[in-house]
Formats: sequence, C-alpha cells, structure tokens
Amino acid sequence: MTDDVRNIVLGVIATGISASLGWIARTWLWRRGLRRKQAFFGLPSHSECLLVVNRYAGAEGSVHRHDAFALLELSALIKDCGAQARIVTHDAARQGFGERTEFCVGGPTSNQRMAAHLRTLLPGVRINVEQEPGPDRVAFQIGSERYRMEPGTSEYVLLARLTGGQDARPVFLFCGQRAITNQAATRYAVRHHERLRREHGAASFCLLLRVVNSDAYGPDVVELVGDVTREAQTPAPSAPAPHRAGR
Repeated sequence: MTDDVRNIVLGVIATGISASLGWIARTWLWRRGLRRKQAFFGLPSHSECLLVVNRYAGAEGSVHRHDAFALLELSALIKDCGAQARIVTHDAARQGFGERTEFCVGGPTSNQRMAAHLRTLLPGVRINVEQEPGPDRVAFQIGSERYRMEPGTSEYVLLARLTGGQDARPVFLFCGQRAITNQAATRYAVRHHERLRREHGAASFCLLLRVVNSDAYGPDVVELVGDVTREAQTPAPSAPAPHRAGR
C-alpha cells in the first residue's frame, strides 16, 4: 500500500469516527433534553394526560379559535414527549388531580374545571366574573394588586404549574382574560420550558404574564410581570361581616 492510499484510508476512517462520535453526542443531547422536557411537563413516554377544553362564551359546545390554537400547540408538545392526550370538556372532568398530567385552558367563566382549580389550588386569586361592562370586568385580584384588562393593548394571563405531592403529576393552568391570552401562555410555556425548569425545578409556581398589543402582534409578544406563587397560594382575607346595630 502506497503512502497516498494509506493516507486516504486513514482519512476516511477518521471521518467516519468523527461522524459517529458527533451522531452519538447529538443523540445523547437530544435524549437528555427530551427527558428533561418529559419530567417538567409530567409526560413520560406512553403516558396519558388530560386536555381540559373550555367553551366559547355564549356558544355552548364550541371553542374559541384561539383556544383551539392553544390546544393544537399543547397537542404537538404532548406528541413530542411520546405521550397521549385525552380531551375532556370542562364540565365532564369530574376527577381528582395528580394521577395524570392535566392541561386546563380558559378562564373561570368558560371553564368550570378552572374555577375549581383556582378555588382549591390558588385561593389568593380572584377574578371578576361579572358580565357587566366596566373597567374591572375580568380583572385579576392577586394579593393586594389588581390587574385590569385593556382589550387589544394590555391583557393578563396566569401560567401555573401545580403539584399535589412529590410523586403527583402536575396540573398546568392557562387562565387568561381573553382567549388570545390563553394561546399566548401555552406558547410561552412551550418556548421557555427549559428556563422555567431551571428556575423552578419540580416545584409549583404561578406566573403572571402580560400580552402586549395583541391587536397588532397576536399572542407572540409576552412580558413576564412576575412570580406570584406566594400571593396566589395564600388565601385572600375574608370580607368583614357587616356591622349590625343593636336593638
């Protein structure tokens, strides 16, 4: 074998080894990322989760298009994790939480399941469900702070990951003032799950997000207002009983 042939053979072998090592490294990194995503969302391979669907206000049996888009984004996430989704309407999800991962979409006016989760898991959150027009319609009250909606300009949504114990599967809440904010929160969770995992690990959290100028930017421009976990999990003080004058 001449030196030239030997050098060509050695070069081919070196290239093959480098390509194999690169493929092994990429596969290892991909699998590690997948395991972390599965752990954060509580979606191990072949597991089943719940997608709790709300209703379109004023149209029983239908779903707002932005909520449908939110469900599609969650469905893609679930498929990526190798899990399976079972879709349940909000008024038919009569079961506890923790056995399966649950994704619950919609505010308390359109989603009875969300209203129950807020009462049980986030008792410090109050949402004005009155249908009368006014500045406080669908306003969030979290602790001592109130967050009013300016339609199309400044709207708020809660993104929460809540667990009932170490081995319990999480419940994800996407509770917004409008349907487009629900979609914004699901997109935010999917895009930023790595950072959320690093910051919160397996612990429960509740974030308040603000959707900026949705009339122009849709659900894409989202600001993190803050971590409101402590305030949201602290029961709001009861209103004082009215004073009755003695007879």
